[in-house]
Amino acid sequence: MTHTVTIHNENFILHPSGAIFWSARNSLLIADVHLGKVSHFRKAGVAVPPTSVFGNFAQLEQVTEFFNPGRIIFLGDLFHSDLNSEWLLFREWAVGVASAVILIAGNHDVIAPYRYEEMGVPVFDELRLGRFLLTHKPEEEAGMFNFCGHIHPSVRLRGGGRQFLTMPCFFHRPVQMILPAFGQFTGTYEMIPHTDDCVYAVTRDEVIVVCG
Repeated sequence: MTHTVTIHNENFILHPSGAIFWSARNSLLIADVHLGKVSHFRKAGVAVPPTSVFGNFAQLEQVTEFFNPGRIIFLGDLFHSDLNSEWLLFREWAVGVASAVILIAGNHDVIAPYRYEEMGVPVFDELRLGRFLLTHKPEEEAGMFNFCGHIHPSVRLRGGGRQFLTMPCFFHRPVQMILPAFGQFTGTYEMIPHTDDCVYAVTRDEVIVVCG
């Protein structure tokens, strides 16, 4: 189940995968996929199941089929490190997807931009679309609403029996929306909401309003 929020009179659909569909622009926003991280850790001797490599690609295909966007904008940290075997899988996906693909470079995006551009994926430091500023790290600019990633936000929920559960979330501040990490092999950072903040926790199948 998705959840729709309205910002500057435009609708944005929050998806349980951590992606946002921007209806007016027919664009899908995705942050912090960290492709290549599984292969990077396996190469270093960390016992990660090889099947984990395909989880991110399966999720990309599912959310793309769900929204059928004209454009996919990655808000940084698309690839976790330098080239490895997962680059070939990404290239196959990027060439085959019907949507245009754009990358806003993040701190982990160390692969040379020309490698993306060779397959028709332009790379930017940031992107301004109307009153919206798209970046990797959180930014604030007068008159602009910022969509970003980088933080991997999560929220800690308390149950009636003193149990606690930490869940990834969309963290919505008055002038900013921080997307949860899309990648399946990433950690999270617990955020503490203030009075004017809204938090939308994500489960496998649902976006849940937990405050705001």
